[in-house]
Amino acid sequence: MITVDTLREMKARSEKIACLTAYDYPMARLLDESGIEIILVGDSAANVYAGEKTTLPITMEEMLYHTRIVARAVKNALVIADMPFLSFQVSPSETISNAGRFLKAGASGVKVEGCRPIADSIQKLVDLGIPVMGHLGLTPQSVHQLGGYKLQGKDEKAAARMIEDARFLEQMGCFAIVLEKIPARLGQSITKTLTIPTIGIGAGSDCDGQILVLNDLLGLFEDFTPKFVKKYAELGRTIRTAVSQYRSEVKDGKFPDPEHSFE
Repeated sequence: MITVDTLREMKARSEKIACLTAYDYPMARLLDESGIEIILVGDSAANVYAGEKTTLPITMEEMLYHTRIVARAVKNALVIADMPFLSFQVSPSETISNAGRFLKAGASGVKVEGCRPIADSIQKLVDLGIPVMGHLGLTPQSVHQLGGYKLQGKDEKAAARMIEDARFLEQMGCFAIVLEKIPARLGQSITKTLTIPTIGIGAGSDCDGQILVLNDLLGLFEDFTPKFVKKYAELGRTIRTAVSQYRSEVKDGKFPDPEHSFE
């Protein structure tokens, strides 16, 4: 079974870490059986599962539901729950309460976006023994402040600040950090600087691991495709073909046939 110690050991021996998001039982089970090390119950469910324009609308109750059914399916992977907007930014006490609910739902840790403004909350979670994954670079919960889903850390000053923030999160006790949509050279610099694993999503190949949104990888989410997404399947097309064939056979009276009927 994968633990936070497993991830540190993987970084130490330069073994890459494979991560994906999941939001439901059947997909989580398939990912776990395929050997994925980290399954993130992402607040990206707001986009790819619920059709929202940003991740901001998803609630604690909705994230707990997704976490519970994903955790039920997983036997080996490390299940990390994304803490949704305003579930960890209000106060340390509220952060502790919400993180505890995720662990009770079956997660082994939580992910939070940002750095110094939530340092007290991160420190208290770590002190209580709750594993925390950080998230720097493009932080989707701050999309309005960032002015959209733009590349982060482009200039020297911004890059230096992000390296310092990464060091700070490591000092706070985070077990890993997601780096999203930053220049590959910055992803490499942060990875070399830290003793904890970096998980890239649009942060170059030198990160210790990689994560994608499962629905993007499978071609199930078709509204837009970020530059950093590689589609390993086109299941959207496959599903349309299958459903169209089913509809045609129903209309033509070909389904159900004798093979799929009872005498």
